[in-house]
Amino acid sequence: MAKNRTSGGNTSTPARPKAYAIDGRMSEAPALTPGLYLVATPIGNLRDITLRALETLAAADVIACEDSRVTRKLTEHFGITTPLTPYHEHNAAEARPKLLARLAEGQAVALVSDAGTPLISDPGYKLVREAAAAGHPVTAVPGASAVLAAFSASGLPTDRFFFEGFLPPKQTARQKRIAELASIPATLVLFETGPRIAEALADLAAGLGSRAASICRELTKLHEEVRRGSLDELARDYTRGAETRGEFVLVIAPPAEREMHADEVDELLRRALARVSVKDAVGEVALATGRPRREVYQRALELSKDTGDAR
Repeated sequence: MAKNRTSGGNTSTPARPKAYAIDGRMSEAPALTPGLYLVATPIGNLRDITLRALETLAAADVIACEDSRVTRKLTEHFGITTPLTPYHEHNAAEARPKLLARLAEGQAVALVSDAGTPLISDPGYKLVREAAAAGHPVTAVPGASAVLAAFSASGLPTDRFFFEGFLPPKQTARQKRIAELASIPATLVLFETGPRIAEALADLAAGLGSRAASICRELTKLHEEVRRGSLDELARDYTRGAETRGEFVLVIAPPAEREMHADEVDELLRRALARVSVKDAVGEVALATGRPRREVYQRALELSKDTGDAR
C-alpha cells in the first residue's frame, strides 16, 4: 500500500485511526486483508448496522459509495474517518479502473450503496466481476436489505420469490413488462417511487388481477408503514390520496394454481403414452399436474384400453 506523504518531504503524515464509535465508546477495527468488501448499510435506522460492517468500513483504505453526502452521515455518526470516493452509474466507467488499481496495490476497498445491500439495482456487479477476474478476493459483509425486510413482513408466500426491481416508468412499457411477470410462479418483489406508485398499482391490478399484495413504505424509519390487501384495494387507496412520500417496496402474491381439467390431463397422458410406457407416462403427468399418482395411473389404464395399447 502506498504511503500517504506530505508534499514537502519524506515525512509521513500521521496514520488515521482505524476505529469506530458506538454510543461514544471507541473500538479499534481489526486489520483487513487486501480485497473488495461489499458492505451492507442500514436502509433507515442507523442501529441496523452490524459490528462487522463497522469494523470493515473503519479498517478499509477507501469506501466507494453512491453519494458521499449520504455515506458521510453514516461514517460521521460512528466516528469512522476512512476516505470516501464516488462510485455510481454516472461515473462507473471512469471510477472502476481507479478502484481496480487500488486493489492491485494491495488495498482494502469497501463498496457501499446509499442504503441496504450493494449490487441490488446499482452498477456494483461490474466492479465485482472485474475484481474477481483480476484475482482479487471479494467478500460480502451482509446486513440490511429492503428486499428481504419487505418480503418477510408481507405475510405472503416466502418459499420462492422473484425480484424485479423498478418497473419501466412509461405506461406502455410498464404494462408489457407486467404481462411478462404475470405467469411467474413466485411472489414478486418490486421497487417503486412515490410519484409513480398510484399509476403502477393501477397497471398491476389490471395486469395481475386481484392478487394479495403488501406495500412497505419507509421501512425501518420513523414513519414506517405496511399496507396489505388486494392489488385492486391498494390501487384505490393510492388513487384516493394515501401517503406517497418515501421509499416503496411492493410484494405481490404468486398466481393462483389453476386446476387442470380432466380433458387436459387426458391429452397430456395421450401424448406421453405415444412415447413411453404407462409407468413412465404416469410419472411424467403426475409430476406436471400435481395430481395423485394413483389417480393418473387409473386414467392411463383406461386410455390404454381405449387405444388397445397396454404397454
